[in-house]
Amino acid sequence: MKLSTKNIHKIAVFRALKLGDMLCAVPAIKALRSAYPNAEIVLLGLPWAKKFVERFNMYIDRFIHFPGCIGLPEQPFNRRLFEEFIQQMREENFDLVLQMQGNGTIVNALLLLFNAKNVAGFYNDKSYIESDLFMPYPDYGYEAQRHILLMEHLGIKTKKPELDFPITEKDEQEFDALCLPLVNKKYICIHPGSADASRQWPPQFFAVLADYCIENGFTIVVTGTEEERDITRELIKCIHHPVIDVTGKTSVGAVAVLIRNAFMLIANCTGVSHIAAAVKTPSVIISMDGEPERWAPVNKNLHHVIDWTKEPHFEIVFAEVVKMISDKSVAKQKNTDTQTAA
Repeated sequence: MKLSTKNIHKIAVFRALKLGDMLCAVPAIKALRSAYPNAEIVLLGLPWAKKFVERFNMYIDRFIHFPGCIGLPEQPFNRRLFEEFIQQMREENFDLVLQMQGNGTIVNALLLLFNAKNVAGFYNDKSYIESDLFMPYPDYGYEAQRHILLMEHLGIKTKKPELDFPITEKDEQEFDALCLPLVNKKYICIHPGSADASRQWPPQFFAVLADYCIENGFTIVVTGTEEERDITRELIKCIHHPVIDVTGKTSVGAVAVLIRNAFMLIANCTGVSHIAAAVKTPSVIISMDGEPERWAPVNKNLHHVIDWTKEPHFEIVFAEVVKMISDKSVAKQKNTDTQTAA
């Protein structure tokens, strides 16, 4: 490794992003923990990520809220909080700060203000840092693989970038408390929301898929956050059959249990698509941002992603849903025939 374990006792990972982005960083953070088993690893992130650190406490020891800065849209800028944060970072005296936010255009200069012993990460033409701990930002490939490349650049051993989402006893209890009338693998989750309204597939299209699934024996569960209630309400109005609506009623952990036990997830390319990848539930994902090679799950046999920016045809999405249900029916019939013959 480029940095010896003898000299690295406290590490900060800067990634102030949302759930899906964070899940894509887990394989690299897991490799980091394996390389520096005795170091303290601290995540610098958005407020919600405190619970993320609690869930992934086998890899991350502590959370510090990054209050935002000019140029990053996730939080409003507050100069007083920003200055207090920089002072705290200097007092932390990190041995290593990892820039895992992106190409570094905005944050590379920011992280240098921490006065850490070492800073590593990505750069581009606008954020170049002359250090062998930095590498050109790989503006290609799967998001999780990009961070794996950074670990490899630092001489850290890595594995395949498989996503992880530990489900806890508390998650199971929160799911059970919902008392949903569901049978495992006999229901399909539809998540129509997205952080950006421009990346939301029309609810009328989701509704047609929902009706087809219901007419083929599946229960439909509509999921979403409280902030997504408008779009889930619109979706439900378009569906011609009763559905189960859990909008705003579930924690992230309970949603993970719900997706794990589902037959399939149908969604935009959002955080729930990464949860489905982590818990290995099949999915049909509509990519509205034109970057399916970056955000789509790796397992193409389990997850089917349609790039709506290139193939804006409802029939393609519908065909994928039909195929997944048909393949399951054929497999079930073969299993029945085998048992009957025996």
